Amino acid sequence: MPLDVSLIRVKAMLLVPHPDSPAHLVSAHGPTHENPRGFHRLIGGSVEFGETHREAIVREVEEELGARITDLTYLDTIESLFRYNGEAGHEIIALYSGGLDPLPPEHGGTLTESDGSVVPVVWRPLDAGKESAPLYPVAAAPWVRSVVTRTTGR
Repeated sequence: MPLDVSLIRVKAMLLVPHPDSPAHLVSAHGPTHENPRGFHRLIGGSVEFGETHREAIVREVEEELGARITDLTYLDTIESLFRYNGEAGHEIIALYSGGLDPLPPEHGGTLTESDGSVVPVVWRPLDAGKESAPLYPVAAAPWVRSVVTRTTGR
């Protein structure tokens, strides 16, 4: 996915805590120049012209996962500066938390992106460890810990 370095993209992303374990849902992406083991990313996508970020996350989840968001809660607006295969990227992200109906399976779940590509979704443990792929956006990490811990009590 080539990036246009002249654009700051507006995104909406959803933090989905697992209801029974200290984990949260992410999309799992393959290797890049910066991340040879791949990377994990919160669920969500771009805000389209004329829609609010709340409308965008509801649409993205329905389109990509075929699911409805329950208990949608706005958390914060965060910023992400990153590199993807050598190109600079810049995103402003409206971050939400919520549940999904239906929940993706424990193993073998996927989402379908707007270009038709199918991407695995996985339940990432809260303490994924160094062997795991990095999580993006990086600025969401404190929210991930807070929401997952509050949801599971662990």
